[in-house]
Amino acid sequence: MTKYANVPDKGTTTKLPKIFVLDTNIILHDYKAIRHFQENNLVIPIAVIEELDKFKKGNDALSFNARGFMREINKLTEGKMFGRNGVPIGKGLGYVKIEPNHPFPDKFKDLFHDDIQDHRILATAMWVRDNNPDRFVALVTKDINLRLKAKAAGMEAQDYLTDRVQEEKVEGAEREVQIISGLSSETLQKLAYGPDTAIDWREVGQKAPKHNQLYKFRWDKQTDTPLICARYDAGREKIVLVKERRAYGISPRNDEQKFAIDACLNRNIQLVSLTGGAGTGKTLIALASALEQEKDYDQIILSRPTVVLGNQDIGFLPGDQKSKMGPFLQPLMDNLNVIRSGFRPSSKEAIKIDGLLKDEKLLITPLAYIRGRSLGKAFFIIDEAQNLTPHEIKTIITRAGEGTKMIFTGDIFQIDQPYLDQWSNGLTHLDEKLDGQKLFEHIFLRKGERSELSEIAAKLL
Repeated sequence: MTKYANVPDKGTTTKLPKIFVLDTNIILHDYKAIRHFQENNLVIPIAVIEELDKFKKGNDALSFNARGFMREINKLTEGKMFGRNGVPIGKGLGYVKIEPNHPFPDKFKDLFHDDIQDHRILATAMWVRDNNPDRFVALVTKDINLRLKAKAAGMEAQDYLTDRVQEEKVEGAEREVQIISGLSSETLQKLAYGPDTAIDWREVGQKAPKHNQLYKFRWDKQTDTPLICARYDAGREKIVLVKERRAYGISPRNDEQKFAIDACLNRNIQLVSLTGGAGTGKTLIALASALEQEKDYDQIILSRPTVVLGNQDIGFLPGDQKSKMGPFLQPLMDNLNVIRSGFRPSSKEAIKIDGLLKDEKLLITPLAYIRGRSLGKAFFIIDEAQNLTPHEIKTIITRAGEGTKMIFTGDIFQIDQPYLDQWSNGLTHLDEKLDGQKLFEHIFLRKGERSELSEIAAKLL
């Protein structure tokens, strides 16, 4: 059963449907959220509608979700009026209603002085609770500050959990590579040096591995010997050697980078997720792999969501649209310059990069400009994907046409979106939902390779 909020299993004195009051950010996060609360009733404060009105014009995901929700509500209320409980959402679901603003109860009037939408939403939630003493009532919001304010006022407040991945699954993704000792030297010799550089999976275990399962095999149980890297190829029903490969002058510096380059260069794996901290080489490997295979694709597209630290709007940046987007896209250019610096300016590799940029076969563009496009035979790299919602990830992947390969990179512990965390962001959702699919592979890059200083900072600061 899908969990939508933290609801007490015991201690409730009634079997009446529960009531959840939704904050604006729930709708902007998932415009179909009203269909994810089972048989329970929902209340949308009028302050939420007012806030959504500010988002209805625009091309970004928030505007898309705001418009999508308003269409949903309009469809449900067509030819109907909100009664005491609202209007039915659908078969097996509860009711939804839009509730006018209400003041705080008398004893809380001096608790919050600012007349802002958050306080209006909280006051309405408290009114709904006080007028339904026989029901469980909770405010559902992804805004931590609002949850704290609600709890300070004695109001039950919950996070939206429908697309939140369980903590143990997130931790399990970081331990996805199986390290195996004790195989016979003959088996390891066959894997490492045999004509097929592959072994039958039955030589490793009794149960067939999941698609693209990654392995490290130890020689003779010794911890100081190099490990053999391998991957399960379900098409061949064999565990195959992952060899050290170069991509446009970039060589792997550790085993995880070896796995990453192998996945990015494998045409049979159309969707790759590379996660890890700063300096682990995620974007560099994805870009180098794209350049290595540029003849196989009509276009290489590099993109990232436009999220500013401090949650500032891009309007504060000077210049035209291209100038405004420059700071967001500069990290992608930095990785491209790292690759180009490995070649002489007059080399054919450097000249090819310049030519790809000039002809826009190598295109660096904001993610907002991708919506509505059908990406056929493209190598598409989405950087900083941890700042995307699960719905945005789905929207991007459904743009993929025939022959397209997508690489998502990001660090789930470095999120700039105020209403996402390491359990609810789109990158975590992607890794959890597609794990074991034959077209998908996820690699968690552990070791920073940017510099010794960067590695120390990532660990200790």
